[in-house]
Amino acid sequence: MPEKTETVIIPVGGMDCASCAMSIETMLKSTKGVKDVRVNFASQKATVEYVPGEIVMPEIEAVIRKLGFEVLKGKPGKDAEKEAREKEIRNYRLRLAVAVVAAIPAAILAMGGMAGVVFPGWIAQNTIWIQFLLATLAIMAGSQFFIRGAKALINRMPTMDSLVAIGVGAAYLYSVAVTFLGLEGFVYYEIAAILISFLLLGRLMEATARGKTSEAIKRLMGLQAKTARVMRGKEEAEIPIEQVKVGDVLVIRPGEKIPVDGIVMDGESYVDEAMITGEPIPVAKRKGAVVIGATINGTGSFRMRAEKVGKDTMLAQIIKLVEEAQGSKAPIQRLADRVSAYFVPTVMGLAIIAGLYWYFAAGMGFVFALTAFVTTLIIACPCALGLATPTAVMMGTGKGAEYGVLFKTAKALEEAHKVQMVVFDKTGTLTKGEPEVTDIVPISMDADDLLAFAASAERNSEHPLGEAIVREARESKARIAEPRSFKSITGRGVEATVGGRKVLAGNRKLMEERKIKVAGAERAMKQLEEKGRTAVMVAVGGKIAGVIGIADSLKENSVEAVRMLKKQGLRVAMITGDNRRTAQAIAKEAGIDMVLAEVLPEEKEKEVRKLQAEGMKVAFVGDGINDAPALAASDIGIAIGSGTDVAIESGDIVLVKDDLRDVAKALDISKYTMKKIRQNLFWAFFYNVIGIPVAMGVLYPFTGFLLNPLIAGGTMAFSSVSVVSNSLLMKGYKPIGG
Repeated sequence: MPEKTETVIIPVGGMDCASCAMSIETMLKSTKGVKDVRVNFASQKATVEYVPGEIVMPEIEAVIRKLGFEVLKGKPGKDAEKEAREKEIRNYRLRLAVAVVAAIPAAILAMGGMAGVVFPGWIAQNTIWIQFLLATLAIMAGSQFFIRGAKALINRMPTMDSLVAIGVGAAYLYSVAVTFLGLEGFVYYEIAAILISFLLLGRLMEATARGKTSEAIKRLMGLQAKTARVMRGKEEAEIPIEQVKVGDVLVIRPGEKIPVDGIVMDGESYVDEAMITGEPIPVAKRKGAVVIGATINGTGSFRMRAEKVGKDTMLAQIIKLVEEAQGSKAPIQRLADRVSAYFVPTVMGLAIIAGLYWYFAAGMGFVFALTAFVTTLIIACPCALGLATPTAVMMGTGKGAEYGVLFKTAKALEEAHKVQMVVFDKTGTLTKGEPEVTDIVPISMDADDLLAFAASAERNSEHPLGEAIVREARESKARIAEPRSFKSITGRGVEATVGGRKVLAGNRKLMEERKIKVAGAERAMKQLEEKGRTAVMVAVGGKIAGVIGIADSLKENSVEAVRMLKKQGLRVAMITGDNRRTAQAIAKEAGIDMVLAEVLPEEKEKEVRKLQAEGMKVAFVGDGINDAPALAASDIGIAIGSGTDVAIESGDIVLVKDDLRDVAKALDISKYTMKKIRQNLFWAFFYNVIGIPVAMGVLYPFTGFLLNPLIAGGTMAFSSVSVVSNSLLMKGYKPIGG
């Protein structure tokens, strides 16, 4: 029996690069009781799966703290992550201000003489000492680089902070040795101070930009009501939303946000459900109607019973799905992770090689060798690699949520762009799922008796076609008898005994299996099927009695959805249990060329696998319940969300709205996100592949140019910010049909 595990999402403070995330992952994975770890540098969260009996939360948190990082915990009722992000940004601003105040005069003192600046006598006599004090102040402002870098080195998991600590530390300590030990050479105080300023500026810009990538979740959380008006006896009491319980009676006044999901008990109003459905027209709500938390009440008032609260509400489930998707890793990120794991040790090795080469082999002297060593360490940037994928994934999943498309994992977001064929289930997906009787064609009995026998046989059926027949009989005031026996035959129809006579209602296969002659009904069947009707044959006492035509009309947006998909260059198919003639008629109306007809529910999965065997990447679109096997078997399962039941387990993508145009939007968002990820990865790799060799001095023998550590620090900061900024450009993107 597999061990029972729990999964927790831990906000982590102090991660400055992808290597930080990798060090936390590696250390936690090697901890007994931890089964799986995913650390997202962009969202600053660690998702940990662990065995409660083997390890407890304080022990997991202790491992994170041991590496020099902070476990973020907010005050009750507060947003811990928002507080931590604001605190981080304030901290960087303060440190940057101190570093800049120290760096500017240090630079003036170091280079003022070359510019002809004349300093007062006491300053001129103590220039180096003043530079030492200023550089030391800047080093203190950037102390986090050295503390975290040292901890990472001690734990043998070097990070970007380790590179900074060694590079800037080497320049500073060499200058201290020149000042206090009388070594010959120049001092690098101003370089150390300016580098710290550049690095802090880069981290401030990165933290600010990174915070913007999670705005989708912040917006979703902001939709929720903060309080609810609940009935306590005969009195109304206003309580925090967290205290609402299932079964509570809530009072909703005009213009208020509905606090939780529930059922209207009395009163009536119109509710604006645009945040869920995207439809601008308010929906009428009367007794028995379902209302969704965070939607906005109109001018009426009503009382409602709370049915789903806390984490069970539709909004909470949407937020959970988006958070889980943002915390997961796309397959394409594995490449960046592998590179990041070896990146820092490799750069440290290359920096040492550069320093030793220029000092011993090229004989360029210690200062030149130290410059190449420091510059190589400073210019390297695993941050850009680590941010390339998760920032784009966060923006992509957020953009999806904005349009009612929920990607359940980053993998789904990545894989969706590869889809070549979209297969729609017919009933309830392409069609409204509300079939109606359109034709009654009697053969051996009159129409009223035919409808009465058929409705009596279907009385206990839960099939939509059977329900349509029963509904028509009731509206026509036909006499519906209680069947003495009833049997539902999957994919065929029903068999019942009504008034002592055996009644069959179903398709051709049922009649053939029961040896019923249907020659007299064939013409009626053909005519109905050519009109797109589903024909239900009815036999009474072993003889064909007639045919009932039933139509399930297409949803308003089905035709446009198919057109949008074809415009994207995709093939579209429809799968149904209907006979081929009926299916072809409905498919033609929808604009679909490929039809998979007469497919039993359990055979849908096989049909999907057949298409995959032909080399097609298949997306299956269904209601997420009856179509679960096909959704799971497809490359991308797209489940139609309905009402408050949004957390559908089957499938990879959930469409919150009952709008098939969102299928095209989902695939388009995936394509755009992958385009951004590739751009980010290209620039991140390009920057490091070009920057590191230049910093090592490969151009010096040909051009006499050796990169300055200050320029290296600036470009390193710019590389991370440019990757995040490229992802942030997705905010202005609108998917097809958006």
